Amino acid sequence: MRHFEMDKLKAQGGSVGQSKYHESAIKQVCGNANYADDNPEPHGCLHAYPVLAPITSGFIKSIDTSKALEVAGVKRILSADDVPGKLDIGPIFPGDVLLTNHEIQYHGQPVLVVVADSYEMARRAARLVVIECEQTTPILDIKEAIKKEHWVRPPHSLKRGNSEQAINNAAHQLKGEIHIGGQEHFYLEGQIALAQPDNDGGIHVQCSTQHPTEVQHLVAKILKKPFSFVNVETRRMGGAFGGKETQGAPWACLAALAVYYLGCAVKMRLARSDDFKLTGKRHPFYNQYHVGFDQNGLIEGADVTVNGFCGYSPDLSDAIVDRAMFHADNAYYYPAATIKGNRCKVNTVSHTAFRGFGGPQGMIMGELIMDDIAAKLGKDPLEIRKLNLYKKGRDTTPYHQTVEQHILKDMISQLEESGDYWARKKAIKAFNASSPIIKKGLAMTPVKYGISFTVQHLNQAGALVHVYSDGSIHLNHGGTEMGQGLNTKIAQIVAHGFGVDFDAVSISATRTDKVPNTSPTAASSGTDLNGMAALNAVNTIKERLINFISEHFEVDSQSIVFKDNLITFSKGEISFSELANLAYMNRISLSSTGYYATPKIHYDRAKGEGRPFFYYAHGVALSEVEVDTLTGENTVTRVDILHDVGSSINPALDIGQVEGAFVQGMGWLTTEDLQWNEKGQLASFGPANYKIPAIGDTPAEFNVNLYNSANPETTVFRSKAVGEPPFMLAFSVWSAIRNAISSVADYKYTAPLDTPATPERVLNAIEQTASWFKEQQHG
Repeated sequence: MRHFEMDKLKAQGGSVGQSKYHESAIKQVCGNANYADDNPEPHGCLHAYPVLAPITSGFIKSIDTSKALEVAGVKRILSADDVPGKLDIGPIFPGDVLLTNHEIQYHGQPVLVVVADSYEMARRAARLVVIECEQTTPILDIKEAIKKEHWVRPPHSLKRGNSEQAINNAAHQLKGEIHIGGQEHFYLEGQIALAQPDNDGGIHVQCSTQHPTEVQHLVAKILKKPFSFVNVETRRMGGAFGGKETQGAPWACLAALAVYYLGCAVKMRLARSDDFKLTGKRHPFYNQYHVGFDQNGLIEGADVTVNGFCGYSPDLSDAIVDRAMFHADNAYYYPAATIKGNRCKVNTVSHTAFRGFGGPQGMIMGELIMDDIAAKLGKDPLEIRKLNLYKKGRDTTPYHQTVEQHILKDMISQLEESGDYWARKKAIKAFNASSPIIKKGLAMTPVKYGISFTVQHLNQAGALVHVYSDGSIHLNHGGTEMGQGLNTKIAQIVAHGFGVDFDAVSISATRTDKVPNTSPTAASSGTDLNGMAALNAVNTIKERLINFISEHFEVDSQSIVFKDNLITFSKGEISFSELANLAYMNRISLSSTGYYATPKIHYDRAKGEGRPFFYYAHGVALSEVEVDTLTGENTVTRVDILHDVGSSINPALDIGQVEGAFVQGMGWLTTEDLQWNEKGQLASFGPANYKIPAIGDTPAEFNVNLYNSANPETTVFRSKAVGEPPFMLAFSVWSAIRNAISSVADYKYTAPLDTPATPERVLNAIEQTASWFKEQQHG
């Protein structure tokens, strides 16, 4: 039954459900794929670079640009006073300043922009500007921000039932807290934009952004021009992960500002170290919980507070903390629940979207609670997880959305068997009992992740499809390609819709003058939204063609089938290319726009209830680790994953997304340690002192399988989103490390373990666990 929809698609033939290679794969392997910095620089192109604030918090007293202006090739230095329109480029709420001319709110905040003949000249001149400041005391600690109620946006809460009463009446109670580290996006292609005058008096911007429409709007606003004055183009990005959803915009705006004054092309590209310092990260969080549960470990009441370390401005923090709140349950039912979320203002760069968009920082609370309950009751954590899963009759979230699909029980059961969970658990316990230094750990964790933008109006998309008279097809849509294979999937959808080969469809760069008013490619909704919009455009053209065939050949429209590059009907057949030419000769329109808006979703913020998600994606991961108790070093030795993608449009791409997301999540939880010093300066600003996972960190045994279950909701070909949900499967690694550490105390105690679980933190947890066990033995 689970494989019916996929088998049905394959039986129909066509592209959907097939493992097509990424449309840019050959170009990327050969080094021929074109990125923003590969575009030939127009004649007379200038280069811009920002001048950065030398302090973390305070006010500008004076600025001396004289030495910078002496550098040969410097054309102009622009300030906030030169911005003709809006200075605030906040994407949703105000507070994000393009250039500051008074207050400094984080170290390195852009103050000016230098424009020169070359990148090297602009950067050298920017360092020669002298800024005299009056310093104030920054807020850098999240607990201080909470104490002072220093928020970038007001707190919000979700409530169902009386959690306080339920906790107090429960047989057992537990409290806990965790500090959750941030994460640098570390996209291979850094922030870059090239702006230039177009032939019609406007500005054309080529940049690396997940949200061309937002860049278009912000450039127009700072220049005090209509949106139509600006055209933004993105062909592909060398990675983004959320770091180019809003934070690609400032650099495009500054390049466009220079074009506005100098009348020629201007490029802005950040150096890698400055890219680290000037762009937001995954939000660090500080979270707390208080739960009540019965003697079996069944939760009766939960009170969870999530505190987002937002930086100096709102950016997207309101929605990010919302999603952390929505996912504080993960896959578990809380009969009575209070979930509170604070958006803490601190003097760092404004943190931003990152794969999972706050979901991971909330979801970890569910896994922390399950592990802690298991340790308290002396039970296996998987049994506690299975006991608390959502199921019929226990299916309402703290935000009052009903969980309608219950497949995690079956997925866990399958992975228990295929991953040999119980036999391995027994063997690991035996190994640990005889191994004084190396300890092994095993954990299985589920994922239930809501799919849709939490900002409702973003759940819409457009596409443009042309069929040329030779039967070739041109596709343009509002999504952006950042390596995830979005263009490939949408080309497959279009090819499948017309019944033609995948190679018949060509895709052009995302452009705001082709498909307007687009949403960012984010929230795992790229294929859901743009794929459905493209399919709607295809269906409009097909309807015209079917009506034409019916009239021209005098056949019943019900007999017409598009398949294998042919259109068959009761009186014969015609090739797709022949039909395209015949339709053109008979003046049938072969072009259409398509539009799609996600149905059913709504959320009443005042009440804290609604249906913010169209559906949920699911997954289960089983991870095994080894921990060195003398050093705290740890290794992931084996991972087994079963992930729910609905009816997969492209299994190969989906498996690639699962693998990549898991490894990225593993890095966030174990090695990627963002650090700011006592002055508020980012101390980890390059690969020398910030460790992302390398190929050697990939599990030696890495088994990934897709759970093909048709999406019960009407998505494009019943598929499900895959970009973000598998990121959270990496919690199995963190839980497995905790499991290994607890073996030091014969599994009777689980020490707190903040993330990332660096060797230092792991070693501290081992020492704490050993100390507790020693006290119990001599107690």
